[in-house]
Amino acid sequence: MKDHNSLGNPFDHRQSLIHGRSCDCHDCQATSGHHDHAHTAHAKTEQEALPDNEAMLDRVVESTLVRGIFGHSDMHRRQFMKLVGGGTAAAALASFLPMDAIKAAVKEDMGPLEKSKLNVGFVPITCATPIIMAHPMGFYERYGLDVSVIKTAGWAVARDKSLNREYDAAHMLTPMPLAMTMGAGSTPEPYIMPAVENINGQAIVLHNDHKDKRDPKQWKGFIFGVPFEYSMHNFLLRYYVAEHGLDPDQDIQIRVIPPPEMVANLRAGNIDGFLSPDPFNQRAVYERIGFIHLLTKEIWEGHPCCAFATSQAFATENPNTYGALLRSIIDATQYSSKHENRKEIASAIAPTNYLNQPVTVIEQVLTGTYADGLGGVQQVPDRIDFDPFPWHSMAVWILTQMKRWGYIEGDVNYQQIAEQVYLASDARKVMKELGYDAPEQASRNYEIMGKTFDYTQPEAYVKSFAIGRG
Repeated sequence: MKDHNSLGNPFDHRQSLIHGRSCDCHDCQATSGHHDHAHTAHAKTEQEALPDNEAMLDRVVESTLVRGIFGHSDMHRRQFMKLVGGGTAAAALASFLPMDAIKAAVKEDMGPLEKSKLNVGFVPITCATPIIMAHPMGFYERYGLDVSVIKTAGWAVARDKSLNREYDAAHMLTPMPLAMTMGAGSTPEPYIMPAVENINGQAIVLHNDHKDKRDPKQWKGFIFGVPFEYSMHNFLLRYYVAEHGLDPDQDIQIRVIPPPEMVANLRAGNIDGFLSPDPFNQRAVYERIGFIHLLTKEIWEGHPCCAFATSQAFATENPNTYGALLRSIIDATQYSSKHENRKEIASAIAPTNYLNQPVTVIEQVLTGTYADGLGGVQQVPDRIDFDPFPWHSMAVWILTQMKRWGYIEGDVNYQQIAEQVYLASDARKVMKELGYDAPEQASRNYEIMGKTFDYTQPEAYVKSFAIGRG
């Protein structure tokens, strides 16, 4: 495993910003490759070099800009610095960027952190990749945060620990902050979702006994697992079978099963299939128990799945900490979106304290080159992808499905709730600040299984379906 320490001098070719067993920097070599000692020695060196918070923030700005210029490739950065010299590179950067002004603006915008030690919960799935990998790869540290990422058994636990303030923030399913804000399934409390974690990244898996039942019309009486009621998994499964003429509340059974228990339940014959987050779809293939019937991107290309969320109270009481945490998440999400980083990330998040999965399983998910369980090897680079922008129209669609299936009742102010919970403006501001492209609009229409979703007509959309409860 590697640790990315962003507070190294980005203009020094001798200094790696990536520290691990293979690191060739002085501190790591001096300790004969012992990772823990190397990291401690390096941290001590940096603390001595950066005597105060202002110097640390200056270094954060320099490191972020230099990393961005070299596409976060430390090898290319070091080669360039060795070729032209760090002083020359620093002078060149300062010649076309107002470095002092940028540093002053960042300090003014960030301010002192109200709290630096945070607990962030995650459920061990690949959808949580940015939240997880930000820990071993140093993205939290980059913004002055000491984050404990806490593995959580399932979504009900994640919700309850968040509501009880045991978690400062958490990896959530994109419908959860909407439901929590509205009091659907729990006590109402305003929650905000300033960043999506991943898009796509789910699949419908069937037991190997059902290889002759590829037509959903043959699924009457089947039992399916989903990870939570307020999940894209539940709503996409319902949408899919209903489009094939099945009533998800009468013709099939849908059971809530924590993701880590999906494969065991499939093996035991307790369920016929599941619509689950990865890596458990691929793990079912790896264990020779099931096959991938369909990637959910085939239902809705670019659909949201998981997200980073926190309470409105946390963001209000700790605005600087909230800002630093959001920067960490968006930076990590953008890093995850680059395919050349996916194998490195797979190795970082595979260990027991994170996903506890074989690296090969995670690589198949993240790279999109995978065995389908039907004898083929597929190549779908965007099987899972990472885009932090929380479109209001995504929230509106989720709310229409909550209304359609009876999870919420009465009049719903779709747009107001979407704007209250999905903080597109916060995401846009941070994305631009970090040098990433961000949409100017917050809503757009979607094509879902050949049917147009018009976000401006949500109630008409709900009423357009022949099968539903709302």
